[in-house]
Amino acid sequence: MNDLGYFTAKEFQLKSLTRIVGGHSIIGIAPEGAGKTTTYVLGVLMRLKYTQDEAPKVLILAPNEDKITEIIDRFHTISKNKNLHIMGLKTSGGMEEEIEDLVRGVDIVVATPTRARAVYLKLGLNLNRIQTFIIDDAEEIVKQGMQTTVRELAQSCGKVQYLAFSTVEHEKLHVMIDGFMPFAPVIEVEELGEETMQTQELALYEVPNFTTKINLLNLLMRDADVFDKVVLFVNSRLTAHNLIQRLHVQKGEAALLHPFFHDDLGFDNIQEFKQTPECRILVVANEGGGPIDLSGIPFIFHFEIPEKTDVFAQHVLKTSDDEAMAITFATDIELPELKKIEQLLGKKIPSIPLPDDLIIYRPSDNAKQKNEVDDSRGGAFHAKKESNSKTHNYGSGVKAKMTKRNKKR
Repeated sequence: MNDLGYFTAKEFQLKSLTRIVGGHSIIGIAPEGAGKTTTYVLGVLMRLKYTQDEAPKVLILAPNEDKITEIIDRFHTISKNKNLHIMGLKTSGGMEEEIEDLVRGVDIVVATPTRARAVYLKLGLNLNRIQTFIIDDAEEIVKQGMQTTVRELAQSCGKVQYLAFSTVEHEKLHVMIDGFMPFAPVIEVEELGEETMQTQELALYEVPNFTTKINLLNLLMRDADVFDKVVLFVNSRLTAHNLIQRLHVQKGEAALLHPFFHDDLGFDNIQEFKQTPECRILVVANEGGGPIDLSGIPFIFHFEIPEKTDVFAQHVLKTSDDEAMAITFATDIELPELKKIEQLLGKKIPSIPLPDDLIIYRPSDNAKQKNEVDDSRGGAFHAKKESNSKTHNYGSGVKAKMTKRNKKR
C-alpha cells in the first residue's frame, strides 16, 4: 500500500476494515473519495483463500460497466498475486463465452445485478460457494430500480458475509437490504471540504417523491405575507412549465423566466420580476441558463437538485449584505447529489421537519384519495375539518425565522 502512495488510512477505513477482515456484515455510508472500494478490496484480499474451486467465493454487484472496470483495476493494482482469478461480466450481449470462463474457475465475479441474475438463471453462475456478497454504489443500484434483483441474488447465496456501500443512507436502501442483512451495523463518516463557503441560510426538506414536493410547495406558498418574493429553481424548462401549471396561486402571482411556451406568463429578465409587486414567484430553469442576479430576493428554492454542484453554489453564495433563506427539496434518490453539494460547500445543510398537515403522496392510496379530495384545491389536497385548519404550515421556529427575514427587507 505504501508503494501505491497510501501512507495513512482514511477515517472510513479505520472504522470498517477490521470488521470486514473479521467476517462481519456492515453497511458503509461515506461520500465519494472516502476509500470505500479500496477498503473492501483490501478486506477481500486479506480473507481470500486461493484454491482451485470452480465456483466463485466473492460476488460484487455494481451499477454499470464503468464501475465494474474500476473495481477490477483496483483489485489488480492492490493485489500482486498472479493467481487471483477475477472476472467482470458484460452488461449485455451473449453469455455463452462468459459461462465457459466461469466454469473454468474464478475467485471473484463483478457484475451488474441484472447480468449476474441472467447468468445465474442460465446455470452459469454458481452461488453455492460464495463467502462474501458486496453491493457497491448501492444508491445507484437503487436509482436504477434493481432492488428486487439484488434481493433474489442475496437470498440465493445463503448465509454469507454481506457488505453494502453507499454515499447515503435512506429508506429505499433499507428496503433493498434489510431482508438479508437486518442487523448489520451502519458505519458512517462525513468528509466535507476543507474550506467552508459563506452562504445564505440553508434549509432542507426531505420528501418521499415528486408529487409530495408539489404538495409541500403549495402548502408553503399559501403564506403570501412571508413568501412575497421567491425564486424557484428546477432543472429543465419543461419541468418549469409543468410545475407552474400545478401551483395553487392567483393568476399573475407566478411566472417563468424565459417561458417555454408563448402563452405562459413570464419575464425576459429577473429585474422585471423584481419590479412587479403582484408577481411573487419566479420559476427558473437551470437548463441553458447562466448566472442570475438574486440580490434582494429573500427566498431561494431548489425544487430539484441541480445536475452540477457549482450551479447550486452560485445560487446560495453570500455575495452582499442581503440576507436570504435557501430552501431545498430532495427525495431519497437525490440525496447522493446533495452529499456532493455539501462536500463542495464544506458544511451540512440543516434538515427541517415536514409540516404536520402536509399530504404525503402514496401511489397505493390513489383509490382512497379519489374519494377524499377537495375539488376546490385539486387532487393533491384532502378536505380538512374546520378545527384542524391552520394559517401556519411549518414549525414555530422556522416560521419565526422566515418572518424575521422578511421583515428585515
